[in-house]
Amino acid sequence: MPSSLRGVEPLNWQKLIDETIERRKESGMTKRQHTALAGVSAPTMAAFERGEMTLSLAKAFDILRVVGLMDEPAAGGAQERFLRESIERWQSLVSTLPPQSPARFPDGYYRADYCFIGEIKTPTTREFERMLAGVARKKYTGWPVFMVLNREEIRPREVDGAIETWLRPEGTVQRSFEDPAHCDFWRGVPSGRMFLIRGYQEDGQETFPARTIFDSTLPIWRMGEILLHAAALAQHLAKDDPDALTIKLRILYTGLQGRQLKSWANPLSGVFMEGRPSRSDEVLIETEVPVKGLKDNLAAHLVPLVSQLFERFDAESVSHDFVQHEVSRLMKGNF
Repeated sequence: MPSSLRGVEPLNWQKLIDETIERRKESGMTKRQHTALAGVSAPTMAAFERGEMTLSLAKAFDILRVVGLMDEPAAGGAQERFLRESIERWQSLVSTLPPQSPARFPDGYYRADYCFIGEIKTPTTREFERMLAGVARKKYTGWPVFMVLNREEIRPREVDGAIETWLRPEGTVQRSFEDPAHCDFWRGVPSGRMFLIRGYQEDGQETFPARTIFDSTLPIWRMGEILLHAAALAQHLAKDDPDALTIKLRILYTGLQGRQLKSWANPLSGVFMEGRPSRSDEVLIETEVPVKGLKDNLAAHLVPLVSQLFERFDAESVSHDFVQHEVSRLMKGNF
């Protein structure tokens, strides 16, 4: 057999695996972080590194993509490219921090990205920044998603055509909170694409160790906030009727294994949802939600998303009443 067929060299799979591991080490990324960013399970990552050939190409590509070993054409999708660029940007920012820095989310994190299906405007970067600032004025919680702060050193900035904010715990910027849940990185581009990564509020407590609890209220609030943010941004970006747009949302939760589902953030609410320790380390949730009627039907849109997440904890089926109770509390936020 010829050593080269039409200029294409035979694939050296072990060499590709070795290069993947070396690139991960050079970037300062842990194996667990690589696994989470690729959206695969820990056993899948282990099988990849052992050189097993039973992996699907899709899973292998996900692992290779994180370390820049996938040369993909534009047909890969604008949102996929935006997601990869955002992850790479965050990785470059945290690469200078100590391994256990809370901004690296050593115990897990959730990340979300969304875009719109439908006709939208094409604002300038400055116009888009003003839109985001306008949307951020409405706060449902004390530390909302896609936070816009005004202090010069931590306000949103334009970087390579994107608007971004990074709240790092170390350095010259003095902040009141330096735990994983307050080390946000978010990024958006004028084409209506948004990305957020944040650690868990449960991992910044002194009353119990990190990576032991997963609250049953906070995910409902955060997923609800993200959808409400998208619906509000749609009002600015829609070319004609905002209600004609659809939100395409994806959320990845990592670092779940061993955590127990608890009603921790609001134990006096009278409504509880608890479960067993999770046997899975991550879950990827995807959905498409119409902007029309989103605010009035938020609980109905959230129920299937919350159900997918809580399944990891063998929780009882998630009722509409439980989610509606938390949505009502979210909507009453006076911040």
